Amino acid sequence: MCYSAWSYSSFIFKNSMSSDLKEILINHLNIIYPDEDATALSEEILAIFFPHKDIAGLQETHLPKDKELWSEKTTCLITYGNSLIEAKKPTLQTLHRFLKERLEDKINCVHILPFFPYSSDEGFAVTDYKKVREELGTWDDIDKIGTDYNLMTDIVINHASSKNVWFKKFLGGVEDYQDFFFVASPDDDLSAVTRPRASPLLTCFDAHEGLKYVWCTFGPDQVDFNFANPRVLLKFIELMKFYLDHRARMLRMDAIAFIWKEIGTPCIHLPQTHGIIRLMRSLLDFYEDDVLLITETNVPNDENLTYFGNQNEAHMIYNFSLPPILLYTLLSGNGAALKKWLARLPTPQKGCTYFNFTASHDGIGLRPVTGLLAESDLHKMIESVRDFGGEISMRATENGEKPYEMNISLFEAMKGTFKGEDDLQLPRFIASQTIMMALQGLPAFYIHSLLGTPNDYKRYQKSGHKRCINRTRWDYHKLEKLLDDPETHHHKVFNELKRLIGIRKNQKAFHPDAAQYILTLPLGLIGIWRESLDGKQNIFSITNITADEKTLPLHDIHTETSKNLKDLISGEVYKGNDNAITLSPYQTIWLS
Repeated sequence: MCYSAWSYSSFIFKNSMSSDLKEILINHLNIIYPDEDATALSEEILAIFFPHKDIAGLQETHLPKDKELWSEKTTCLITYGNSLIEAKKPTLQTLHRFLKERLEDKINCVHILPFFPYSSDEGFAVTDYKKVREELGTWDDIDKIGTDYNLMTDIVINHASSKNVWFKKFLGGVEDYQDFFFVASPDDDLSAVTRPRASPLLTCFDAHEGLKYVWCTFGPDQVDFNFANPRVLLKFIELMKFYLDHRARMLRMDAIAFIWKEIGTPCIHLPQTHGIIRLMRSLLDFYEDDVLLITETNVPNDENLTYFGNQNEAHMIYNFSLPPILLYTLLSGNGAALKKWLARLPTPQKGCTYFNFTASHDGIGLRPVTGLLAESDLHKMIESVRDFGGEISMRATENGEKPYEMNISLFEAMKGTFKGEDDLQLPRFIASQTIMMALQGLPAFYIHSLLGTPNDYKRYQKSGHKRCINRTRWDYHKLEKLLDDPETHHHKVFNELKRLIGIRKNQKAFHPDAAQYILTLPLGLIGIWRESLDGKQNIFSITNITADEKTLPLHDIHTETSKNLKDLISGEVYKGNDNAITLSPYQTIWLS
């Protein structure tokens, strides 16, 4: 049985209007697994997710309420569990202390990157999905953070470590695990497969029955699951429930675009992948009304947007095009590409929003600007990043290797422009954050952006992995001294971003769902107009994206010239009879 993405979406959306969860699950499963007993599978899923509830009673009273999922006060921190280290102390406890003492009421959502035992890729090659690494702490430490903050937990769903106990059982011939991982033949035509890495797609392992060529999308130590086996899906549904029981309120589906494989296809974004996301969303909608699903799909913009589905897939999608296009804008001083992209970016449907970020534990991806930036512009940006001390990671394509991501601390990436380094690094970096904070969606700060962390060459050289250049592990006492010293850029970055977050969280026009319009302004200026849901507040976020002063004629802003305008950032008031505002290099004003 074969369905197009459109027909599948229409079928499931129509049938998901039913109030009976079991019936909804059967509809999903009939599409994903047409040759399996959907009724029996649905009963197993319900027994896992709702072990103490009457399954027959999971009807309309359990459908999600009309509850606000986020607000202008929602701000997220992205961090590893061991980004901050104190001697002889579990690092999760140090993180919790940092959140409470240093970020006060500025952050209310925390994404702790994989805190499980792992064999490689800084946590994304999981050896045991139900354990917390000993040096980080315990589940009790996770629970305490989840009590004080909205906790985002990773579901590393596409692959596991080759040292994972499930994979060992697979190699050992244990019957229940024989189809748990995806196996192919070196003779298969795999030329159509979309590759995010330059490493071989298949890795040979010595199994009980002989040699097996296991699919490894991301590298030889990360073995891909076989979701064509419904037992794999059941295992991850069990993990979802386990993490929810440990106070997770956001479930991040890592690399989920790749989970379904069919030889002869690109093996990305297949209809069954979307079907699995919809099934998971249905479970969460009946579970609790404040649990959110977020998909991590580092792909071109149009492909990324499909993971909203029809209000029935992800609540949030990572806005992957933002980091590279924003970096290009500030290095070039040319806002045309950013304006064009923002103007075309659709307003999410109710119950969906963008997860806006400018940096993360990974590099700055280049695939998400496919079709948004010309090859010549990409080349200029890559060369500037190299000049500022960054590295470039590659991926395999049918035409050879191509740049995949830029590995650099975002603060270091702001050292200069295409013309070279200058003395405007700090205001340029702050501009990147103020633009992000003004956009429709939920703002997220990578901890090393918040701290102004430079490139970590020692970690990179020691590990041999380029991404480690932006994965510093700070000695917490050393960091505290830097944050308390007004002369350091760490102090200046951290305190200014805290101040801006404090301003932002009190503005109704910065609600993630508030309307967004792109202003037509003179060259060198980017203007974003936000209007609150009740129509009572308008904010005009205007940024000078160049190293020169720029003049903003006030008649270029859609507002009544008789009214005074106040810059929420500086506190300066512009009277109705003022004709223009002069913006310093990289200055942002939030006019209201």
